[in-house]
Amino acid sequence: MFSFRILLVVLVLVSGLVAFGCRSTPVSNRKQLVLIPEHHEVQLGMQAYEEILAEEKVSTNQHYIEMVNRVGKRIAEASGHDEYLWEFRVIDSPTANAFALPGGKVAIYEGILPICENEAGLAVVMSHEVAHAIARHGGERMTQQGAVTAAGKVIDFYSKDREKKEQERVRAIFGAASQYGYILPYSRKHETEADEIGLILMSRAGYDPREAPRFWKRFGQLNSEKPPEFMSTHPSDERRAADLEAMLPEALAEYEQAPEQFALGKPIFSTGNLAGKPPAGDSKIVPAAALQGPETDDPFFSQP
Repeated sequence: MFSFRILLVVLVLVSGLVAFGCRSTPVSNRKQLVLIPEHHEVQLGMQAYEEILAEEKVSTNQHYIEMVNRVGKRIAEASGHDEYLWEFRVIDSPTANAFALPGGKVAIYEGILPICENEAGLAVVMSHEVAHAIARHGGERMTQQGAVTAAGKVIDFYSKDREKKEQERVRAIFGAASQYGYILPYSRKHETEADEIGLILMSRAGYDPREAPRFWKRFGQLNSEKPPEFMSTHPSDERRAADLEAMLPEALAEYEQAPEQFALGKPIFSTGNLAGKPPAGDSKIVPAAALQGPETDDPFFSQP
């Protein structure tokens, strides 16, 4: 029989690879390994962005467009990454989703705006996406998937002389172990990290961070049919809200020290109806069935 020691060693090596990272993420200062050159990552991101915009219907709602650009630019400025060619688009779709691509390309779907309720709520979503971009999560996930692919080839090499059924069993075990023991946990780690970085960014941009756990509580009420957390690319909404609550003291300190150009906007951007329709105080949430978007394990797409 195939030696499962080899399988275990390969998985340990793949998991340990990121422990010797060559760069650190902003704010969280986590060591990460990104083998994809950033210029190549940005180029691929731009290509994917153009393809998506060619397929999706871009919103013509000027209120949404102006608001998303206003919030996005404030958060991008707070990120300190002015070398990125930041671009923020609104997609005309009822899907409750958003995504970021390497190099600062961010899209917000109209369907998520009613859940945001106000500009601070929108800042929660947009700062999370900006965080994915500046932490280079897309490049890191591509590196991780490349490592898993290479490990799979090692497994195939050592099992090539075994019977076909044994080979298939080994591949199935490796596939499940890498998916549930490595790829998905790291995807959830990226989402948690983007929440952490985003909370600080929105605070530095003058948006009330206390809106972050509120947003995820609202979002969590939309769909009760999500997969168990260990099978998901994202942490549960309840966990995210609780984690963000725990991070609030540091975020509030940043919020109180936000630069003068943002200070006057604090009360305005913390309250009020986002969409402007229906009237303030009567914000409606679209039913979950119309809002819930599919998860993706594409390493290039970072979603809320």
